[in-house]
Parts: sequence; C-alpha cells; structure tokens
Amino acid sequence: MKIHRYIYNLTYCLLIVILMTSCKHDKEHEYHSVTDKIEAESKNYKGIKTSSETFIDGMNLFEVTENEITFLIPTRKDKIKSYKCTECHTQPLAKMQTNDIKKAHWNIKINHADANTMNCVTCHNSDNMNDLKSITGHSIDLNKSYKLCSQCHQKQYKDWTGGAHGKRIESWANPRASMTCVNCHNPHSPGFDTKWPARFNTQKVKERK
Repeated sequence: MKIHRYIYNLTYCLLIVILMTSCKHDKEHEYHSVTDKIEAESKNYKGIKTSSETFIDGMNLFEVTENEITFLIPTRKDKIKSYKCTECHTQPLAKMQTNDIKKAHWNIKINHADANTMNCVTCHNSDNMNDLKSITGHSIDLNKSYKLCSQCHQKQYKDWTGGAHGKRIESWANPRASMTCVNCHNPHSPGFDTKWPARFNTQKVKERK
C-alpha cells in the first residue's frame, strides 16, 4: 500500500509541475504553448507587421474550408473574359451542337486525357454552362473549380489544402491565401512544357564543348 501511495503522490506532484510550467510568462504575456507564443509574437515582430493582409489588399479573394483547413483563394469568374457562358449558350448544349465542331472554342485543344476518358461535357455542365459538373452530375461553381480537379488528383488536392502544393500569394504569414489549380495549370492542357531556366548559363555550355 505504501508503494502505491508513493506512486500516486509522485504522479500527482508531476502533474502539478506540468500544469505550472505549461504557462510560460514573458513580460506581460502568458502563453499556453509554443504555438500560442509564435502566433502572438508574429502579429507584430519588433514593430513590423508580418500579416499578409498588406500583400493581398485589393485582390478578389474568398474564404474556403477544405479538410478542416480554412484559407483564402482568388475568384475565377471575374478573370474569364467570356463569362457568363450563358450569354452565348442560350440553350442546352445538345440543342446548340452542329457538325462543325470548330465553330466555337476553336482555339481550345484538350490534352488532359484521351477521347475515351474525357471531352468537354466531362467537366462542363451541358445543362448550365455557367457551372462545372462533377462525375456524379452535381454542379460545381467555377470559383471552386478545385473541387472538380480533386476528383482525380486527390493526392495533389490534399497537399494543396495543407499548403505543400501550389503557390501561396505573397507571404506565408496569416491570413493564408493560395492560388488554385487553374491559376497555375491550363485545365485543358495541365502539363507544363519543358523549357530552359530563365537564366541560361551559356558559359557552362561553351566549357562543356
């Protein structure tokens, strides 16, 4: 019994010590964790504001929550010159189709998947051309086109929501703002062409010769 009581008392004392040391006092501030201290101090580090708000001021951004992570992304519709699509698509696509497939969107070539896997209506909602369409037929707002991409590119989507894939806008400080898939990739031809770096070292080429 004495051993049990000793273990109990020791455990109790350790718990008290942990609770007492969990709150670190720094001048007039009290922090419950290292994360709390970093977040509090980073708001105004040595008199310099580290928030991203100054960098994203004036940008059209809206808030999304994906995988329980909340961040900002840029709007898409106001960047599309021919939006709204229904200004031309006044009827469902089936009623507007002609034998001349080059009559409209002649400059768009799909280099995303083969013809057996993908065509225009795989992603675009033929009943409402202002929206995209999921593989189960649900409408997807063009401002949230990443939801369409995530159906096939699940790994990249998870990395993107966590901040490991894609491009952040201006700063890593809060509030977090990130580009979406279509800000970097052409949805009709998402692969990047092979190219030389912006600064090509011609001297090294001469030395190799």
